[in-house]
Amino acid sequence: MSIVGLGAVSMSDQASSLTGANTLGRDDFLNMLITQLQYQDPLNPMDSTEFTAQLAQFSSLEQLSNINENLGYLNLYQASLNNSQAIGFIGKTVKASGNSIGLASGHADDICFELSDDANDVLVRIYDEAGNIIRALDVGSLGAGENSINWDGLDGEGNSLPDGIYTFDIFAVDDSDKQIDTTTFTTGKVDGVTFKDSTPYLLIGGKKIPFGSVIDVTNS
Repeated sequence: MSIVGLGAVSMSDQASSLTGANTLGRDDFLNMLITQLQYQDPLNPMDSTEFTAQLAQFSSLEQLSNINENLGYLNLYQASLNNSQAIGFIGKTVKASGNSIGLASGHADDICFELSDDANDVLVRIYDEAGNIIRALDVGSLGAGENSINWDGLDGEGNSLPDGIYTFDIFAVDDSDKQIDTTTFTTGKVDGVTFKDSTPYLLIGGKKIPFGSVIDVTNS
């Protein structure tokens, strides 16, 4: 039986005809190459051009497999570094991108944000976990840059709200009623670290802050 009889099909064609396996590795390709050589007819050898092309295929597959393996090790190493750095944040105060605020025993986190320009009027809207507006605060005029305001933990009717995690957004306009760009922040002391899907999250008063969203870190 000649190699052409096996047949004169490329290794990729043989791979596509196999059943019972979803993926093929370098060992599978090597086994097919060896099988082709075993059944090659010396009187009618395999075309050298095709054989060279298959060797190039195998070489490329092995190189890609090695690259993929090295990338896997690199990802594990990077994840290990991130985990170690995240643990080092415990006990420190961080500022991170986000719009969540915690409420515990009537005490709420400061609402922190940045204005791109001086604002003639600033409105802060606070939402519960279901996304319902529970309070709107008309702050008035504020200057450009970072600002923070305090929320007393009450709803619009003056009722105390239960402990939990709330969110907020900022609407600001200048003296021409043109909307101003705003950026919201979450701040607080890191109480611990948790991991989900190999990603570290900082725990701040019950809030889970993605490690990659941290902007600033200071000692408490």
